[in-house]
Amino acid sequence: MKFADLPQFLSASGTLGLPGSKSISNRVLLLAALAEGVTEVRDLLSSDDTARMLEALHVLGVAVQSLGAGAWRVEGVAGGFPVKEAALFLGNAGTAFRPLAAVLALVGGDYRLEGVERMHERPIGDLVDALRQLGAEIDYLGNPGYPPLHVKPAQIRAGRTLKVRGDVSSQFLTGLLMALPLAGETITVEVVGELISKPYIEITLATMARFGVVVQRDGWRAFTVLAGSRYVSPGTIYVEGDASSASYFLALGAIGGGPVRVEGVGKDSIQGDVRFAEALGQMGALIEMGPNWMEASRPEGGLVGIDLDCNHIPDAAMTLATTALFAKGATTLRNIASWRVKETDRIAAMAAELRKLGAVVEEGEDYIRVIPVERLVSPPEGIDTYDDHRMAMCFSLAAFGTPLRINDPHCVAKTFPDYFERFASVTKAAPVIAIDGPSASGKGTVAGRVAAALGFSYLDSGALYRLTALAACRAGVAWDDEPAVAAIAAQLDVVFEGEDIFLDGALVGDAIRTEEMSAGASKVAVMPAVREALLFRQRVFNKAPGLVGDGRDMGSVVFPKAQLKVFLTASAEARAERRYKQLIEKGFSANLADLLEDLRQRDERDAQRSVAPLRQEPDAKLLDTTHLTVEQAVKQVLDWAAEALK
Repeated sequence: MKFADLPQFLSASGTLGLPGSKSISNRVLLLAALAEGVTEVRDLLSSDDTARMLEALHVLGVAVQSLGAGAWRVEGVAGGFPVKEAALFLGNAGTAFRPLAAVLALVGGDYRLEGVERMHERPIGDLVDALRQLGAEIDYLGNPGYPPLHVKPAQIRAGRTLKVRGDVSSQFLTGLLMALPLAGETITVEVVGELISKPYIEITLATMARFGVVVQRDGWRAFTVLAGSRYVSPGTIYVEGDASSASYFLALGAIGGGPVRVEGVGKDSIQGDVRFAEALGQMGALIEMGPNWMEASRPEGGLVGIDLDCNHIPDAAMTLATTALFAKGATTLRNIASWRVKETDRIAAMAAELRKLGAVVEEGEDYIRVIPVERLVSPPEGIDTYDDHRMAMCFSLAAFGTPLRINDPHCVAKTFPDYFERFASVTKAAPVIAIDGPSASGKGTVAGRVAAALGFSYLDSGALYRLTALAACRAGVAWDDEPAVAAIAAQLDVVFEGEDIFLDGALVGDAIRTEEMSAGASKVAVMPAVREALLFRQRVFNKAPGLVGDGRDMGSVVFPKAQLKVFLTASAEARAERRYKQLIEKGFSANLADLLEDLRQRDERDAQRSVAPLRQEPDAKLLDTTHLTVEQAVKQVLDWAAEALK
């Protein structure tokens, strides 16, 4: 899927279970592999990152077996991998790459570690420097300080103190700590500079303790692994739900009314990102927590902006940046320098995409400030996600302010493959009534009156194709020049105001209703590139409080999840007579026989086209208006709507 189009959402409420924590999942897998004995890992996250770790362990000779339902059996190798020479591909999984690099440097063997292009842009030099202090032999295969790496057998010098920077990534310290029990001697790691992302070190220490290795510590300045430390299987270990993933749904509750409850992580969690709930509470959200659950609701007076040091919630803090769009006043997130060396430069990416929505954004080396605007805009180019799962999930929240296109939504597979399905399960979108039918069937008149009766917006999708034909004609572009017509469609400057339609600032309601423009619309509408260019433009109309849209593919393509679909038709003779009267009333000359023949040809063309052919959807209600008045047709649709929307 190239994109996911989200309608404007009206509310959010419900309960859902969380996928397992990525950070805990990959730590547990690696320590289970290094331990003595067999470990059964339950509730493991199924994602791209854990898949890379499982693949790597398999290549290294570790017996890993899926037991189904998120459970895995791992036969530990007691500190040494059976395979001593291997090439590992680790994608963009920092939680796999950094710890494996450290472990492989100490176990003895010849290994090559590489990933995707972005992984090769993420620094690892501080970890390599620390490992070299132990005598590890590691070469850079590309740019110094960055993957890919070549790890060679080396004589490890134990019984010493190592120094590692703490202000770039906590994964460097995590990798070292997880690897040091393999050295067999007492080793102390001193942290140089301020340690960022401290909660992730707490996860590392807690997980190591579950496997029998207790690290001595001097605050956040020094950590000591004692001689004789070894990993021993705890037997069965459960992976907590992901606290970072919980942030999106807690924010949903705070923005969309709630309550939204997440299960699988709560106040007893070892994950620092559970403190996201505290930050949301500072914004005014109503928060409740239990041992294994959290819940959020919107406050009566709405959310307020905050100024927050986010060192304690580095990943979950991203969710605050989009939540800030719905708060009163500015929100400033500080101490987030680690964002710049994640899956993408998250500060720059977040600022760029927030600006697309119309927000005012200030960014610095280690902070971002978001000033919301009264009305968000729907960028026609969509929200870019930079192959970063958290960008996609964070920006889904913005759909509470405007319909939105999320580009490359599959990047969520890194940690939360079914995120958008879960998102849909606890949100309520602005409803859509889709009315399709052949030309001159009366669908436009009926749709307009239904929209007025319900107070919904109205979309005349045919007008967009007529406008495209008119704009192409005015630009001297032939209607059969698909690339050129599609380019015009993508840049249409259109405004709908009641029954008036403006193109490039000029009123064109009558100009697009001529028979010439009708014919042109039918011709350009068969072009896949044109339909693609106009798809999101049509979906942007799906705003609160609701939409009535008419056309030929409203229910099949544009709004396939419409709450009510109607296929409105009439005999060709009746439609020709209606069209004839319309044209005469507007002062145009017309011939009834020619109109009838034209309608039949158009019906054939619309029904036979390869892209979005005119057809009645299986779940659409059929309404034949041949012998109905407009009032009778409108009443029938309103009756159906009352049932479908209740």
